[in-house]
Amino acid sequence: MITGYSVETIRAAEAALPELLESGELMQRAARGVARLTAGRMRERGARTVVGLVGPGNNGADTLFALARLARRGFAATAVCADPSASQVQTEAAALATERGVTVLTGAGPEVVTAISRAEVVLDGITGIGGRPGLAPFARPWVDAIRDRSWVISVDTPSGQPVEGGPLVADAVFADETVTFVAPKPVHLLPPTEVACGVLTVLEIGLDLEGATPAVVRHTPDDVARLWPVPTAEDDKYSRGVLGVVAGGEEYPGAAVLAVTAAVTAGAGMVRYVGTPTPSALVRAAVPEAVHGEGRVQAWVVGPGLDVTSTAEGAAAQTEVARAALASDLPVLVDAGGLDLVEGPRDAPTLLTPHAGECARLLTRLRGRTTELTREEVEGSPLEHARALAEVTGATVLLKGATTLVVDADGPVHVQDDAPAWLATAGAGDVLAGLLGVLLAADLEPAEAGSLGALVHGRAADVASPGGPLRALDLAHALGRTVAGLLRDAG
Repeated sequence: MITGYSVETIRAAEAALPELLESGELMQRAARGVARLTAGRMRERGARTVVGLVGPGNNGADTLFALARLARRGFAATAVCADPSASQVQTEAAALATERGVTVLTGAGPEVVTAISRAEVVLDGITGIGGRPGLAPFARPWVDAIRDRSWVISVDTPSGQPVEGGPLVADAVFADETVTFVAPKPVHLLPPTEVACGVLTVLEIGLDLEGATPAVVRHTPDDVARLWPVPTAEDDKYSRGVLGVVAGGEEYPGAAVLAVTAAVTAGAGMVRYVGTPTPSALVRAAVPEAVHGEGRVQAWVVGPGLDVTSTAEGAAAQTEVARAALASDLPVLVDAGGLDLVEGPRDAPTLLTPHAGECARLLTRLRGRTTELTREEVEGSPLEHARALAEVTGATVLLKGATTLVVDADGPVHVQDDAPAWLATAGAGDVLAGLLGVLLAADLEPAEAGSLGALVHGRAADVASPGGPLRALDLAHALGRTVAGLLRDAG
């Protein structure tokens, strides 16, 4: 599991070690790590020149100390400073850098712009975790002077991007690589700012985060063995979890096949399917082990391919079953057409799985907005809107996208980025719904189910078609062997 922490939590961990903080030892540990990583990257690239962009805070001092170490290693190092006398520690760092042979420049004149534009590697130390979104005026000419061919390494966070997560800032640093300390921060793990961080390296500098509550959680393949509902010799099909699926219709009959196939392949003890004539016939042919009609279940999947306004044969009865599922005290996953039935909070565990457009429409309707929220607004600030939907519905929200977010109204954000771009194909969401339903029927909490399911869903896409196009049905069929492989690899 990868965990990211808020600025407040990191600051508290620093304050718990006053002797290391006040003596400057934490800063020296950070500078050593930055210098070591930068030197290695420069050797890999055959680079000799490095320029550090030094803001007025402690992050700038980290960068100056790192440049001093790089100069001692024989690299041609230049520091471009906002004000090297901004603090006592910056004054000391600038003096040491000068003594070691670093060229120290200030301002944004022609000499500074030329130095930055000729740099093979740029160390971004403009702002650290205390920075606000956007660049200060003094830093804009510096960032504008960076050439595309330069390798940009941000120290702690890409300057100008929102450290706690938020919309991507165009007027800010976009790094090729970021080196951060202790643990990732939300900016490193959340969309859309994750793309501004490039490759992420975390350096251990001796802070203790044991017992701290993370702001962001990302499951890794090793977590599958810990969390996946593996049956024992005492289990039967009922104890493993019976899942009810209300999906498909006369317009989108394939969604039923995909969701039910995924549920069976992912390990449901039994699947009960409720549908209209065409998808029912298809499910009977494709998934003969599925049971048709209502009955006792441990959880429901409601919505893939469902049209709650349809007047086709059997549609009204199918919709009534969907409404009854939502009115029950059982866990329910609500996807696609089922989202049209959501009117507000329910008492039982609920997992909503919209994409950005569905999230926008549902928030617009539930909030009674006169101005329609757009898909682009949700994509620009996905966490904000996923959290808003969780607040208004009381549900856990899995916001689908290139990076999947799973959030409750409060608490950590679960974020997964395991899927290849090939997974952006019709029917992939129906497969995810069936997979997640299995985990809810096995009594996993919605947030845990969402995060774990998103991981397996992404990995299954690689199994179904490594490196190329895939179809959703192949994805559904790959779930079982994907889980088996992850369990086996974890020992």
